[in-house]
Amino acid sequence: MRRLVFGIITLLLLGTEILIGLYATGWIRSYLGDVLVVILIYTLIRTIIPGKRLRWPVLPSVILAFAFIVEFLQLWGFCDRLGITDPFLRTVIGTGFSVTDLLCYFLGVIPCYIAEYALSRAKK
Repeated sequence: MRRLVFGIITLLLLGTEILIGLYATGWIRSYLGDVLVVILIYTLIRTIIPGKRLRWPVLPSVILAFAFIVEFLQLWGFCDRLGITDPFLRTVIGTGFSVTDLLCYFLGVIPCYIAEYALSRAKK
């Protein structure tokens, strides 16, 4: 049942991210999309791996570290250095570093920590 809930949330977030990518501008695209992408990654992983394998703070911490690494790769010029020219891939990977993005990822991981903590408490 938990997998189904996470799967539905994942699909809703994916749809939202696609709509943001196609149509949104301003703060919705710049900030809300970055907050939601961390939650999307979390729900996707929880759909695939429903639980019991990690202690509660590990998964959100790994996701946050991944998001930070991707952001710092943007600072390094990852897409340009590897010659990635496909517009879709450049959008997914990103091409511009921003400290604000790091803050958005941090804000996005907070609900993930809360969910992991709640799930760990529900098992006991």
